[in-house]
Amino acid sequence: MAIAARQDIGPPALGSSRPALRAEGIVKRFRSSGKDQRAVDGVSLAVDRGEIYALLGANGSGKSTLIRVFSTLLEADAGAVTVFGLDIRTDELAVKRVINRVSVEASFFKKLSAMENLVYAGRLYGVPAALARVRSREILVRLGIAEARHHEPLEKLSRGMQQKVAIARAFLTSPALLLLDEPTTGLDIRSKREVQTFVRDLRDEHDATILLTTHDLDEAERLADRVGVLHRGRLVAEGTPGELIGRYAARGSLEDAFMTITGRKIEEADSGEEAGSASASAP
Repeated sequence: MAIAARQDIGPPALGSSRPALRAEGIVKRFRSSGKDQRAVDGVSLAVDRGEIYALLGANGSGKSTLIRVFSTLLEADAGAVTVFGLDIRTDELAVKRVINRVSVEASFFKKLSAMENLVYAGRLYGVPAALARVRSREILVRLGIAEARHHEPLEKLSRGMQQKVAIARAFLTSPALLLLDEPTTGLDIRSKREVQTFVRDLRDEHDATILLTTHDLDEAERLADRVGVLHRGRLVAEGTPGELIGRYAARGSLEDAFMTITGRKIEEADSGEEAGSASASAP
């Protein structure tokens, strides 16, 4: 079942040669124990239109901080970011019209139902209530939430179902650039596969560009056209999953490549982002 694209929000009519997202020299510092600590340290990257790009990194490597900078929730201390050629500082409102974000700390009105939350979110983006209900029903069903659960208070849904509602909220507006910060955290294997399929469909059906952070190396291999590896706030490697495996773990796996690049397992924590994670949090 295809989800109808919005007519008033979508990718700008730009040539394919211009990146959907470009970051140059991004630095973000946080104050900890009287010292400045760099959560992001000079990161530059470009994500092409229609691409699925995965950022891999241990906890504290700078992934979520970068996503917050790209989504205009945090202002970088140095560097520049453009979305379809729009500067996120000087053209912030225009940028917000073409992006959406899913994070593990997504907030809702817990007493309201999934449908009520989605209709409310749609109205904020200018989607009429009747149309928002139709789209919300289609998206929730595709994500594996039966219609009988659409009108239950959100507080009665499981953590995994609530995360699916957060994903549905982002998909509702058919964003041109979708920022997914560990989108499948808390989901079972079947639900992960449903979300991953929907992410690919959104890209293929609606000309969406997707940047995701994930701890799930299998998810990165399944979804990503290219992968960037963050380590202590720096982008230390970049390429297709196959290129990274061939370069750093010949005949191995993406996990082997990650361990070679960073010297640690993805479950281990970096120190870079931890100090600023609490102050960086945003709904």
